[in-house]
Amino acid sequence: MSMKKIAAFAGSTSSTSINKQLATYAAQQLENVAFDVLDLNAYKVPIFSEDVERENDYPEGAQLFNDDLDKYDGFIVSLAEHNGSYAAAFKNLFDWTSRKNREVFRNKPVLLMATSPGGRGGAGVLSTANGTFPHMGAKIVSNFSLPVFYDNFKEGEIVAEDKKNELKEAVATFEQAL
Repeated sequence: MSMKKIAAFAGSTSSTSINKQLATYAAQQLENVAFDVLDLNAYKVPIFSEDVERENDYPEGAQLFNDDLDKYDGFIVSLAEHNGSYAAAFKNLFDWTSRKNREVFRNKPVLLMATSPGGRGGAGVLSTANGTFPHMGAKIVSNFSLPVFYDNFKEGEIVAEDKKNELKEAVATFEQAL
């Protein structure tokens, strides 16, 4: 049996994304699983609309993302929260992706996370994702929220012991589900 492989990514296109830092850190906690960290900037797509869809070929960036999602046994996703919901770039890519394969997450395990500089730790976007991702083929096996990112994450790792232990449990649950 070959080693399982997952993709970790942030629902953000920021070059300094705190969610990408968290997703990468979480993937590094896996014990017997290989991982790739995907960058949403690699998947360029126009703003979704039915008119654009009708008048153009399926965007190359969305096809590439769909092809990449097929390669993995599970996903670690850390969502940026913009005004209580998904970042526009993430939502747009997922809208395009779902037009080819409604089961965006391929009915595979997902560790769903968010972090933010504030005290709610992306609670709004986590709530939205927990409600919608299962309809997009996500088997959400664990959730993790890291509030006050800049106090709780330093030099590439979570420094708050309670949060570090909570993430280890979430990652272990995710790994067992693969």
